Order: sequence, then structure tokens, then C-alpha cells
Amino acid sequence: MDKQLSLVKKFLDDKLKFYYQPEFIDQDPIVVPHRFTRLPDIEIAGFFTALFAWGSRISIIRSATHLLDLMDNAPYDFIVHHQPHDLKRFISFAHRTFQATDLLFFINFLQDYYQHFHSLESAFAAHLSPHAPTVEAALNGFYHTVFAGEHPDRTRKHIPAPFRGSSCKRLNMFLRWMVRRDPKGIDFGCWQQIKPHQLICPMDVHVARVARRLGLIHTQTATWKSALELTQKLRIFDPHDPVKYDFALFGLGVIEKWV
Repeated sequence: MDKQLSLVKKFLDDKLKFYYQPEFIDQDPIVVPHRFTRLPDIEIAGFFTALFAWGSRISIIRSATHLLDLMDNAPYDFIVHHQPHDLKRFISFAHRTFQATDLLFFINFLQDYYQHFHSLESAFAAHLSPHAPTVEAALNGFYHTVFAGEHPDRTRKHIPAPFRGSSCKRLNMFLRWMVRRDPKGIDFGCWQQIKPHQLICPMDVHVARVARRLGLIHTQTATWKSALELTQKLRIFDPHDPVKYDFALFGLGVIEKWV
């Protein structure tokens, strides 16, 4: 590791110690799935919260909490056992460009999915070789799994995929929550088939801005290519758990508002 990277690593390690604390949960969207203890409840709450993850953290948490209220705060039981008349309560639901049409599609998709599988992990891991360096194939495979049947064209935009060039920030965040083994109890680490070293750092405009300032990436936009570039640098710092640095990068970009 050269001198410049060593300095960046020390700086990020210091920021990681500051932000990587259980108190992080209370102000972050991950607080929503932390309301649950059963795996499918965590998955469903986490999945929808991640889909809503653009805009302010307050608005994301508010929308996800409202959705769970509409599901009687029992997401798995609602998804599996709801009847057509139960869906009327969602007609006016919206979060930014995520509309009731999109929500109803995902509710029906998940109902069908959980009739065949006990965990949402299979929808990702089925497409991923244990020896794959990253989750790229898992994300592309998940996209095709979700949209294999009839679906509204407009809903495609809510599931990012690497083959479409997206940085996949929301799904990479969801995977971080589910996969990463976390001694502090922030991420859940409840999935076993996908490994932490395969994860890609969630990259939005804030993280991309900080990464550019630190010389970790050189592109100007948050794309799949730049997310790969960033994660490859973070693997130099920790090859087993590179995305732990998401806490530091996010804190610098969103909380300290680095420009």
C-alpha cells in the first residue's frame, strides 16, 4: 500500500470508529427492519425500506414505517396471507416516484415468492457462484427473477441492475444489511450464502463525492463501474469486509456534508 492510500485508510479508520456505533441505527433507515426479529419480517421490512432509499433519511423512515403500519406491523404474515380486498388500503400509498402500482406488484411478487422459498436470499444467491468476486451476477439475476412474469413497465426503474449501468446503491445497501457480519449489531448478517467480501459499497452522489475527494475513484457519476472501482480500493484496506467503510464515507458525505 502506497503512502497516500495509507493516509486515506487511517483517516477512514478513524471516521469508522466514530460513526460505526449502535447509535447509528436510530437515525438511519436500518432502524425500520431492526423493529423485527424473524428473518422474513426483517427481509421484507428491509427490502421495502431499501427501495424507498432516496431522499432524506427522515422521509425514508417515515414512508417505510407507514407501509409497515398498513401491513399491521406483521409484514411476512401480511404478504403471505393477505386477500385481494386487503390491498385496497395501499391505493393512495406513494414515496416520491414509487406509487401504489409499484407497491402492489411487489406485494404480489413476494407473496408468490414466499410460497416457494423461505428466504429472499435465494432470489439473489441462486445466480451467484461461491467463487464470484462480487455480487454483480446476483443483482442481475434478481432483476430478471423479479420481472420474469407480467409486470408494469414503470416498475422496472425501482429495481436497479449492473447490466443497466446503475450503481445499485439501494440493493447494495440491502445486501449489506442482510449479509455483513456485524460485531456491533448494526447490520444483520442473517444470510449465509453470499459472503461479505463479495459485497459492493453502496454508492450515491454523497459517497461518490467523498470518494472522489479522497482519490478513491476518478469518475464524476455514481455508476456500477465507479462502485466497483471504489470497492476494489476498499478491499486494499480490508479484503474480508470492504463495505464496512460505507459507514465512514456516508458519515462524511451526508452528516459532515463534505463537498
